[in-house]
Amino acid sequence: MLGAHGVTGREVVKQAVAQGHHVRAAEMKWPDDAPPAGHNVERVTANVIEDDLGPIVEGVDAVISALGVPGDPATLMDPPPLYTTGTRKLIDAMQARGVSRLVTISASFVVTHDRGPLLFRTTAIPALTRVLHQMGEMEEMLRASPLDWTAVRPGWLLPEPLTADYVVVPDVIPEELIRTRHADLAHFMLHCAVTGEWSRQTPAIARPEAEELSSSFEVVKEMLA
Repeated sequence: MLGAHGVTGREVVKQAVAQGHHVRAAEMKWPDDAPPAGHNVERVTANVIEDDLGPIVEGVDAVISALGVPGDPATLMDPPPLYTTGTRKLIDAMQARGVSRLVTISASFVVTHDRGPLLFRTTAIPALTRVLHQMGEMEEMLRASPLDWTAVRPGWLLPEPLTADYVVVPDVIPEELIRTRHADLAHFMLHCAVTGEWSRQTPAIARPEAEELSSSFEVVKEMLA
């Protein structure tokens, strides 16, 4: 599990352990105030841009990547190559260690900018241009690889509790939807990793949410927080 201390990553770890899986939870740097790892969690450190990822993927059945960049303006203007250099190193490490199943986060906005309120399209999407471009390159790397991969494309992520009641369609979230809960995204990614569904595809996931959680004001306020 890469990006194990992020919002989605923590959900993946929690849900995987609840299902009885052993998790190797990787993060570039674990904060001093991180809670104890808990039962069936092996905590490791890994810089996906610089480190040899072979030991991280050694002996696992599947890799789930919830890597993401911080949302501050400076980082979005010049994001680290997590989705490009990091993906290339991960593909190489998985091939070298005989691990084939990878489930990773991409975004519906890689292929469309016409989802969500107008203010969201004209404010949030332009700020994410460089990150989305990297995600597009990541998807091309995966298509060119022999891995058994799934690149999940959520909408705008929302920190609300798990529902397990979401819509999954090929490639792009439906026009009337914009939000995807981190917990639901984690639930679906874990499902894909365990079942092998949506192999070598880009499923999109979202769900209807209350108007106040899907308005231009709310999603842009999150973007600028």
